[in-house]
Amino acid sequence: MLEPRRNSFIHAFFSWYISRIISTDFHKLAFNEVQFDRDKSILLLANHYSWWDGFLLFHINKVYFRKKFHVMITEENYENVWFLKYLGSFSVKKNSRSIIETLEYAGRLLDDSENLVLIFPQGKLFSNHIDEIQFQKGLMSMINISKRKFQYMFAAAFADYFEHRKPSITCYLNAWEGAEFTSLQLIKSAYNKHYEASRQKQSADGV
Repeated sequence: MLEPRRNSFIHAFFSWYISRIISTDFHKLAFNEVQFDRDKSILLLANHYSWWDGFLLFHINKVYFRKKFHVMITEENYENVWFLKYLGSFSVKKNSRSIIETLEYAGRLLDDSENLVLIFPQGKLFSNHIDEIQFQKGLMSMINISKRKFQYMFAAAFADYFEHRKPSITCYLNAWEGAEFTSLQLIKSAYNKHYEASRQKQSADGV
């Protein structure tokens, strides 16, 4: 696996740049506030429908959660988009032995209360209009490796234009109180309940 790299100048510049392009390329980015334990790390699970997803959640973490941001991405993206490694990205290569190393690394990140680890459980991009979010099995391995002292956070994001030239993004957050020993099916079910409730709210709210 390929781990994040540290460079305070590069991190500061792209942190500013990401916030800048979000403000110029979108009509707005909205999210709801939720109660969370600042003394625990966060496992952030989110739907994955666009190139923007990681950047939008990086920004939300910057302005709201204020944790050390980490995100699992493909080895191809890690190597092709050079600056991602300086923003907390670490790589996973599917169908290889290194995936175990990646899951172990992610599990250890969750043992540090200062960290936020973003995972897209679908494993790849899907439409923003699908009915259900599928979960890859590796998520449970990562959770089992950790000391289970983290908190779950669900994010369901949707994009709409309405009457505006630029799209608006609404990210619905939900803090889930998972049992100490849970299952992938239980996590998937809880996330999809949040996803469907968010999707219905997005459709009902309109302009």
